[in-house]
Amino acid sequence: MNIEQYMREVGQRARRASRAMAKADTSAKNHALLLIAAAILRDADTLRAANQKDLEAARANGLEPAMIDRLTLSDKAIATMAEGLEQIAKLPDPIGSISNMKFLPSGIQVGQMRVPLGVIGIIYEARPNVTIDAAGLCIKSGNATILRGGSEAIHCNQALAKLVKEGLKAAGLPEDAVQVVETTDRAAVGALITMPEYVDVIVPRGGKGLIARLIKESRVPMIKHLDGICHVYIDSSANVDKAVKVAFNAKCHRYGTCNTMETLLVSRSIAKTVLPELAKLYLKEKVELRADPESMTILEGYPHLVAATEEDWSTEYLAPILSVKIVAGMDEAIDHINTYSSQHTDSIMTEDYSHAMRFLREVDSASVMVNASTRFADGYEYGLGAEIGISNDKLHARGPVGLDGLTSLKYIVLGQGQVRQ
Repeated sequence: MNIEQYMREVGQRARRASRAMAKADTSAKNHALLLIAAAILRDADTLRAANQKDLEAARANGLEPAMIDRLTLSDKAIATMAEGLEQIAKLPDPIGSISNMKFLPSGIQVGQMRVPLGVIGIIYEARPNVTIDAAGLCIKSGNATILRGGSEAIHCNQALAKLVKEGLKAAGLPEDAVQVVETTDRAAVGALITMPEYVDVIVPRGGKGLIARLIKESRVPMIKHLDGICHVYIDSSANVDKAVKVAFNAKCHRYGTCNTMETLLVSRSIAKTVLPELAKLYLKEKVELRADPESMTILEGYPHLVAATEEDWSTEYLAPILSVKIVAGMDEAIDHINTYSSQHTDSIMTEDYSHAMRFLREVDSASVMVNASTRFADGYEYGLGAEIGISNDKLHARGPVGLDGLTSLKYIVLGQGQVRQ
């Protein structure tokens, strides 16, 4: 296969399909989403069998546990994919909506209309659910998409792509609106990110190495985040029961996700109360704690205790490892977060309203939370139906990227024959 030629053909088909999708009516898009959701549930056994092939290959190739976790398509994951599509179908269609209309002294009326981005290239690793999340969001937002999944999930992604094309065709929409790249050759990624004539935006979802490569080589704008170094800060006024529950969930609900807590900060005045309680829970999960000297003293006797290094504060573990640091209070906590955070998601546990509001204002991250687990930083949990990725950029989209993040605004002008004087 000539990869360059193949990818150009994929791009050309996507560009043609994007024009049809931009003018597709809401009912056709929703119909396609519901047909795909029904097909996923109908063919659940087929999807599990395809996923099993991927899992067997992944284990044989020594894939890390975090990647195996992302690759696994459980019964719950299959149901969630279908439910996500159904939820997207219920959401208002942003395309064509007009806002901010106002009359100006010249007599013209100026406003903005929401329109699709065009063709969106999505590059991801070991996450078959991304195939459906991305397809669903791009269909509803009137975009065409080129999906380049990792070689680890090739069997599952191809099975899902077949169901997506089935739903698009039955709804009267172009099958090329969603294309899954058929080759696992890495050269396909290089071609995809250097075709600005066919691709309008790249969304990478993968490891730090992949995204660093794309930042260096891409000629197409990106919506991205590099890593997820997320914090929970337990304030002096925190409710201990709430704090323990949230800090345990933020770390142990799942280890291999970008919204998992990697550093726990604790106010000195509450540390001796809350840290021993958390240590009991972390011990059950065999979580290694990498602690600063003050925390080491409180946690003495904990079997999985290691002295933290400077590197630990800026490390995304994606594993049962947690950095722990005691801070004097709000000032030190916010300073630490803004120094070491990847600007993904950070949370405070507090019963003090002024502390909560200050944390929301001063922590410079895409999602900032009060009394909630960082694991909620997710398009599905935010009511977006699904997400195409997380962005910690400050331009265009920030946080979980749902329908609105896959659109742009253009100015529209309504007049009655006015000419500029």
